[in-house]
Amino acid sequence: MTEQHLAIRPFHPSDEAAIIALWHACGLTRPWNDPRKDIARKLTVQSDLFLVGEVDGDIVATLMGGYDGHRGWINYLAVSPSHQRRNYATVLMKAVERKLLEMGCPKINLLIRSDNAAVKAFYDSLGFQEDAVISLGKRLIPDL
Repeated sequence: MTEQHLAIRPFHPSDEAAIIALWHACGLTRPWNDPRKDIARKLTVQSDLFLVGEVDGDIVATLMGGYDGHRGWINYLAVSPSHQRRNYATVLMKAVERKLLEMGCPKINLLIRSDNAAVKAFYDSLGFQEDAVISLGKRLIPDL
């Protein structure tokens, strides 16, 4: 199979339906998180860190990054199941790492589901290590 080039660009509002379909195909959505609201919220803060990967004009990957002045964060890293194992996730991660470094970000944090061994192995391969922390959350605005 010939490797196809992944073109990376910022999110455009017209991408919403394709991106939500991609997130569903990748199993990233959850009933308690409305993906439309997640997108709308992201567009109010550092929208330039919401990256879209295209192959031949088709959206095949996303990454939603952020920087709070202390740590960088990664959310919604997704690659279409039919385009996985082509290095696209790594290309997106390297792109957001460059952007975060330019902003002065010293460290990136991310959360993965504890039963997702394949994703853990991917991040291990990029040099991420498990921190000795407990993740806590509190929802301020319910999406339901």
